[in-house]
Amino acid sequence: MKNNTIHDQAIRRNIRKVALFSMGLLITLLGYVTYLQVIESNNLTFNPLNRRTAEASLKVERGQITDSHGKIVALSKLTAQKEYRREYPYDVLFAHVVGYDSPKYGKTGIESIYDGYLSGQINPERRLGAISQLFKSTAGNNVTLTIDARLQQVAYQALGTNRGAIVALSPKTGAILAMVSRPGFDPDSLEADWNNISQSASSPLLNRATQGLYPPGSIIKVLVAEAALAEQTANSKREFNCTGSLKIGPDYVLPESGNRAHGKLNLEEALAVSCNVTFGQLALDLGRTKMAKSFERYGFSQPLRGDILESPSKLPDFSRLGDGDLAQSGIGQGSLLVTPLRMAMLASTFANRGIMMKPYLVQKITAPDGTVISETSPEKWLSPVDAKLANQVAHMMVTVVKEGTGSGAAIRGVEVAGKTGTAENPHGSPHAWFIGFAPADNPQIAIAVIVENAGSGGSIAAPAARQVLVQALR
Repeated sequence: MKNNTIHDQAIRRNIRKVALFSMGLLITLLGYVTYLQVIESNNLTFNPLNRRTAEASLKVERGQITDSHGKIVALSKLTAQKEYRREYPYDVLFAHVVGYDSPKYGKTGIESIYDGYLSGQINPERRLGAISQLFKSTAGNNVTLTIDARLQQVAYQALGTNRGAIVALSPKTGAILAMVSRPGFDPDSLEADWNNISQSASSPLLNRATQGLYPPGSIIKVLVAEAALAEQTANSKREFNCTGSLKIGPDYVLPESGNRAHGKLNLEEALAVSCNVTFGQLALDLGRTKMAKSFERYGFSQPLRGDILESPSKLPDFSRLGDGDLAQSGIGQGSLLVTPLRMAMLASTFANRGIMMKPYLVQKITAPDGTVISETSPEKWLSPVDAKLANQVAHMMVTVVKEGTGSGAAIRGVEVAGKTGTAENPHGSPHAWFIGFAPADNPQIAIAVIVENAGSGGSIAAPAARQVLVQALR
């Protein structure tokens, strides 16, 4: 009898274990299904490998993409095969921002980032699973950009036939007002001309504004000037002596452009004439740790995230730099590489009293009936410098345009702040740079211009920037 009782108790224990194990499996399964349905549903739906979504999207009228004034830059039209195909009325002008939606080659740009909204697939009802089919829309949502098509046109034309990029943004909000990259491509003829576009040595698919990495050259001197003032390595009264070159150690010489000797000058004058000797010396005076911290303050080591896909900046390992390379970093040379977007953001910081706003491309998303689904609010990203010091650097940048190398960006009746750059690179002639903002006393636009292999920033990039600034301030 005792043995039977023990045997029964053992069976009950085993039954309980099996029941608990089964319940555990069921809870795990329910949890996983819930995770897929609620958390991962959008990622799985819009995965490029999900052909069901790609095929289904051809039956839905994809939402329009418009500029900030409602001009249509992308729309869907029904074909004879009863499928919707994308059309791009502005051809090459918005190609890198808007991207493309191709059944054969996928999606890029805004078409990819906001695919869920444009296709009408992102909606609260999707989490209801199969029931969501009852609410299925035949039209997608519309996306309104921050970009002004007229300013975009002027920026594109300002580059001429040169390779390069222009980024213009509002320093007060971070809204991108124009973003162009040359050479470009026509999204409407993408599939027909794919081989030529994808294999071209000029890389027309590359958005140079956000993915092109370049040595900044002398435009980085505004950051070095601020760092020197912030760290009290220099002040408005410190005098520098430029003899045409800076001897560093026993066997390294940092030359002045054209070996020109600027003589005695203060920091503002040094920025105006873009004196390499002064800024090479300032980098040495600041030292490796303070130079590294200065770039960190301005966010060069932080990803942006959001609706802009950007290549990360390439910063030198300052702790391992020799004195010659450290001096080179003070004039924007060496291993330092940045995107034009980052340099527009740098200029915007001095325009906005030391506050760097987070850049964004999409103003709002609206349903087909006009209901606003989401709207972007300006967001402060960093505060790398106090207002007083930012204003001091801004004042020096005004001098660069009034009396120095940036005179090509000057506008009659408007005070423009800026900095030119001529960045040497190992792949050909120097790149021409300009960064700046206007009006200096109440900035409405900050800008970065790079023209590849074009030489002098003052003679090439500054006049291109002027064209955009004039249009923006009309």
